[in-house]
Formats: sequence, C-alpha cells, structure tokens
Amino acid sequence: MERFARILVVDDQPDIREALGAHLERSGFDVLLAESAATARKVILSEAVDLVVLDIMMPGEDGLSLCRHLAETQELPVILLTALTEDTDRIIGLELGADDYVTKPFNPRELIARIKAVLRRSQGVHEPAQAAHLLSFGAWTLNLHKGELTTEDGVIVPLSAGETQLLTVFLNNQNNVLTRDELIDLTKGRDALPFERSVDNMISRLRRKIEPDPKEPVYIRTVWGGGYRFVGQLETP
Repeated sequence: MERFARILVVDDQPDIREALGAHLERSGFDVLLAESAATARKVILSEAVDLVVLDIMMPGEDGLSLCRHLAETQELPVILLTALTEDTDRIIGLELGADDYVTKPFNPRELIARIKAVLRRSQGVHEPAQAAHLLSFGAWTLNLHKGELTTEDGVIVPLSAGETQLLTVFLNNQNNVLTRDELIDLTKGRDALPFERSVDNMISRLRRKIEPDPKEPVYIRTVWGGGYRFVGQLETP
C-alpha cells in the first residue's frame, strides 16, 4: 500500500476499543476510534477511512443498522465484531453488506489477518490489471473501479467488494451454471465467501439491487440442485 490503511474501530467498550486501536497501530495501520454509531457517521463524513471494524451490540444505533447505512451509501469495507455465538446476527450482517466478521473474544492476530484480506479484496477491484473497468448488462453498467452499478437514468447503487467480485464472476460466465463451490473458488477462495451460506446470502443481496422483482429473478437464476446461472447479454458501454 502506498500509504498506511486507515481503520475506524467502532465499539462502545473503551477497553476493547482502545486496546484494539493500539494493536492495529503497532501493526502499521492508521487508526481512528469511535464509541458509537453516531460518532462513526461523523468521522466517516470528515475523514478518509479504508475499512470499518464495527461492533454489533451497542446502545443507541446498533452495528447492524450502521452496517446497512454504510452498504447503502459508502464504498467502504466492514468487518463486524460480535459477542454472540448464534449464526443469525453474522448472517444478517453479511446480508446487509458486511465483508467479514470476527466473534468475541478474538485473537488480535486473526483480526489483523482478516483486515488485510478484506483490504486486498477491496483494493483488488481497483487494480489497473482488470481487462475492462466498465461492464454493461440490461439497464445496468458495473464500474469495477468504483464498485458501483449505474442505471440508464444515472442512479448509482453502491456494491460491497464481495458483491462486485461475485457479479463480475457472473458476467464473465454468462449462461454457465456455477455451483456454490465454483463461485467460492472464482471469488478469490474462501477468504471472500467462507461457506456456502455466504454465497446464497450475497446472491440475495445482489438480487435485491439488480432484479426488477427479486422473487422472480431475470438475471441470476437458481438452478435447482446445481447452483446459479446468470442470464443476460454482456455489452460494451
């Protein structure tokens, strides 16, 4: 990286927030701290942030609500911190746009590794080595550099790094049936989509963004017992 990546840590517990911030700084990151979702919103508006480490359980606005806001308004990777052992909150977080999660108590080295992996993925969609940075299908144009979908009317829909990768895989494999395992492999392995349920969750998110009716998809079709198939003609913008 040409500069130190700037990480925003959002956690209402001062001991966790400050200890994690210090560990990230020792690992070479530039760190900003916020004790609430409200403070985090202000920081994001005033500072350049590369990734958010976000606690789910906070008083006031919780982490899931802030995660939804960031997915809808920002091209900003999010890693969730959760003290809950149930899958439900982790799955909801992934559905809302989070790129990864870590369960408390966590090993700081594991979190550092996950942060670096998510940063690599999010920066990867911006690399000049991409064959083309604009891909069009139907009424949509996908900007690989910005992770944005644009309609014919100019309405912009932001995508997470994982959503951009998954949609790009579909566009590069039109009309081919892709199993969940193949989708995991093609989206840079299990760091991007660590388990099959992640594939289904991310496809549901994509359908809500690109399909006229997500319940009756015209682009991303389910092949029962087989996987998924993208139906559509890739065009040159």
